[in-house]
Formats: sequence, C-alpha cells, structure tokens
Amino acid sequence: MKAVGKYIVIEEEKDKTKETKGGLLISSKQLEDIRYKKAKILNTGTEVEGVKINDNIYFDKHAGFDIEIKGDVYKVIKEQDIVIVI
Repeated sequence: MKAVGKYIVIEEEKDKTKETKGGLLISSKQLEDIRYKKAKILNTGTEVEGVKINDNIYFDKHAGFDIEIKGDVYKVIKEQDIVIVI
C-alpha cells in the first residue's frame, strides 16, 4: 500500500475509557465530543512534508475517508488535516 500526492494513510488509536487528572473516567461515547483524534502514520504520499512514517499525530475526526484493504480498515487523510505531530 502506497499513498500518492498529499495523501496520508493512518491507523486511528482505538477508542477506550480515559481517566482525567482529577480521577474522572471518560467513556468513548463522551470522547466523541472531542474534535481531534490520535493516530499513527502508516504511509505518506510523495508530496507530503513535515511528517514521516510512524509519527503520532492528531487530526480532524471529520477529515478523510476509510478504506478497507485485506480485511483491515485504514483512514486516508490529506496533509492539511493534521493539526499536531507528537
């Protein structure tokens, strides 16, 4: 699998319950209100700059589209949809 142009193939972090600093548990349903999601970059297109394979990023959850390859579902986004590189 190879992304082209300014596209990036990512694997989203699985939703799970998170604990706040104060000890409150936030369910995955409540996390839906958070606009940005964490993911790992699996592949980048030839025109992508500033990120590389295996970088952890935050991206707009409304961006991109899902694609299924050999039974696994990946998300494809554009470089402009990334807001933070960790």
